[in-house]
Amino acid sequence: MRTLRRNFISRAALAAGGLGLSAGQGLSAPAKIDTPFKHSVMGWCFGGRGVKPRELGEWCVKLGMHGMEGIPQAAYKDVMKLGLEISLVGSHGFAQGPCDPKYTDMVIQKLKDGIEVASQIKAKRVITFTGMRYDGMDDIKAAQLCVDTWKKVVPLAEKKGITICFEHLNSRATEGKMTGHAGYFGDDVDFCVDLVKQVGSENFKLLFDIYHVEIMNGDVIRRIREYKDYIGHYHTAGNPGRGEIDASQEINYPPIIREIIKTGFTDYVAQEFIPTWEDPFKSLKHGVETCIVR
Repeated sequence: MRTLRRNFISRAALAAGGLGLSAGQGLSAPAKIDTPFKHSVMGWCFGGRGVKPRELGEWCVKLGMHGMEGIPQAAYKDVMKLGLEISLVGSHGFAQGPCDPKYTDMVIQKLKDGIEVASQIKAKRVITFTGMRYDGMDDIKAAQLCVDTWKKVVPLAEKKGITICFEHLNSRATEGKMTGHAGYFGDDVDFCVDLVKQVGSENFKLLFDIYHVEIMNGDVIRRIREYKDYIGHYHTAGNPGRGEIDASQEINYPPIIREIIKTGFTDYVAQEFIPTWEDPFKSLKHGVETCIVR
């Protein structure tokens, strides 16, 4: 993939259920967490534990979080009634993406639909992926097709004030379901940044998933510094296993979060770990607390 890349370029105190609430704020309506960036969670991760979007949204409110993502569009209304934003709107899935010409029309339509939904609900971001490799694929042509396809929807995103966030995924992890995505085309974050540069729009950014970057490339803090102008969203999870961001895994999150803050980032950092603790609420609480650094 590196060859392809070269070629393609020619707490204040804890309170009530959560985290430092603002002075004078009643327990029935916790204030939002006071950090330079916003806090969110990927709903699908908790679905496997039987946590429905509405319940997860109530947890987010209790913890002072700002948004949710990775939930069905049918759940948006209930979640937004809780005072939460939809931090990232879905589009096409990660398996069928613009690197494969048979999905070009579908990807364009799904992204346009996602942009329209985001605009309607006052969300600011829509997700996209490269898709999976296929037999006989030419890497250079596939990369160009990704860029050409995204460029067809970027004008609508610019018009609506929506940022399309392109996610890098790892193709290496195999220890459990959804820990890795063998065959994913955009599995080198440096290559993915090159694609973002080729699209060339402030409304097309990288979704920097710390877990995936750690597995495929490492050197996370240096890459955050280097790519800060191209990053529009962050995801977290523990490695290995995609579990909680606790002491059982290798990624040291507090200094990473401090570096994100140093870059001036003010958008969303979303928890995307698969909870393994007995109480998944405590898992989420711990993850959010870990990302509150002073």
